[in-house]
Amino acid sequence: MGKKIATVITNMFEDVEYTEPLKAFTDAGHEVITIENEKGNQVQGKNKETSLTIDQGIDDANPNDFDALFIPGGFSPDQLRADDRYVKFAKKFMDDNKPVFAICHGPQLLITAKSLEGRDATGYKSIQVDMEYAGAKVKDEEVVVCQNQLVTSRTPDDIPAFNREALNLLK
Repeated sequence: MGKKIATVITNMFEDVEYTEPLKAFTDAGHEVITIENEKGNQVQGKNKETSLTIDQGIDDANPNDFDALFIPGGFSPDQLRADDRYVKFAKKFMDDNKPVFAICHGPQLLITAKSLEGRDATGYKSIQVDMEYAGAKVKDEEVVVCQNQLVTSRTPDDIPAFNREALNLLK
């Protein structure tokens, strides 16, 4: 049976870091629900290749209704982490040991949620020091899986490995 994946996303996300995992998840029979400030909002990727309509507003989103969390990269996670609602939402998945998939700048939301301490993880080069300060054990690898829960990758080049490991955790 397919899993329900919450995706926190706003404008300026990295297009392929949303579209390629989305395709992998839906092809495997999972349901991907996009979450932003208001249901029906239109958000656009930073490369203007992708725009999407938000499925659910953050105020109506309950982490208990989802099996996993997906955080695409780009400038989206940095904007979302300025809003405590998204920070609490992400922290709940980490605290409940539900699968969390964060690529590129995605771990920025987990830094603000103070959920990386003692975790093996990776992220985009420019945030790796921030991740270390947050207590993560940063590895410069295409994909890092920690405690059968957290899947992180660095760049769009890492998407095939990211998708493979995320799908493994959803089995």
